[in-house]
Amino acid sequence: LGSPGGPSRVPPTRGVCFGVPAVSPQLFLRRLSSLADGESRLARLLRDKFPGASSIKVVDISGGCGAMYEIHIESEEFRDKRPVQQHQMVNQALREEIKHMHGLRIFTSAPKQ
Repeated sequence: LGSPGGPSRVPPTRGVCFGVPAVSPQLFLRRLSSLADGESRLARLLRDKFPGASSIKVVDISGGCGAMYEIHIESEEFRDKRPVQQHQMVNQALREEIKHMHGLRIFTSAPKQ
């Protein structure tokens, strides 16, 4: 995918899970089901930790294997806190789950007044 002698480029559709051995269609469908479960599980944990949040969105951005997530949270609890403090709050809420992730992108904000 690259030019000879130039840097190769990974196609944008390729996620961090590619290269995993092929599986049966039944196992593949079971894994797809668990992917949505991963997003739901993280969203549920965040709703428990931030019950006053006006918005929580969790998206698997790893190409479908649950190794990397993007999280958007809008909560009054973030008001008057620096972004690093807001992100620490999210990291603390998900500390056990983060141990099993490849990466996590966090976007936080307080509701506009």
